[in-house]
Amino acid sequence: MNKIMMTVTLMLAMVISVFAQDKPVESETNQKRNEIDRKIYQLALRYNDLAVARMKLFELIERNPTNITYPETLISLYFEAGQYTSAAVSALDVLEMNDKSLIALEVAANSLEQLGALDKALPNFERHYLLTNNLFSLYKTAYMQYSLNRQDEALNSINMLVKAPKSTEEKVGFPKIDNTTQEVSLKAAALNLKGMVYMYQKNKAEAITALNQALEIQADFELAIENLKEVNKM
Repeated sequence: MNKIMMTVTLMLAMVISVFAQDKPVESETNQKRNEIDRKIYQLALRYNDLAVARMKLFELIERNPTNITYPETLISLYFEAGQYTSAAVSALDVLEMNDKSLIALEVAANSLEQLGALDKALPNFERHYLLTNNLFSLYKTAYMQYSLNRQDEALNSINMLVKAPKSTEEKVGFPKIDNTTQEVSLKAAALNLKGMVYMYQKNKAEAITALNQALEIQADFELAIENLKEVNKM
């Protein structure tokens, strides 16, 4: 979850930075009102008054219906506030305006996952990966496929991730027994997930191989250690 929040926070910062660079041309009538609302929005964020910030975004959206910057910012605010239903619905609305909005795809995917709608989250993770080559989205794609019992698809996604050179560099967090978070490489995470797929398929030998490969990369990977103990009981 920490990685998700950091990603969306970064997206939100990027969106805010282009507020003054509205791509659609503003009419003279709207220009001054937009400028005032943007200033109030920034001040509301500074004071952590999200209700006022959202209200100003709604006004900017209504006044500038073709400017996708404002609804993209709104969905990021919903997600950061943990309002996953609002984030998901508004992100899907943005995708109807622009199905290549990376912010909307990521917010929709992660919000729908938080709501337990994995079948709806999966295509958004898949599309986000296809548009960005983001390895975290590929990992989430594989995990969604595993969770939805689409094991062959999961193995295909896992193998793609394991082969990606940067999978050894990028990290993902896992909860530990002591309630702390352990950072492991995406490659080790993918191999652990591969072991879980084979565990589900009752393929003990392949599960042990995958989990041992994960532990070769990171010997203290707690979840892989626990999964290996479970496999040995099979």
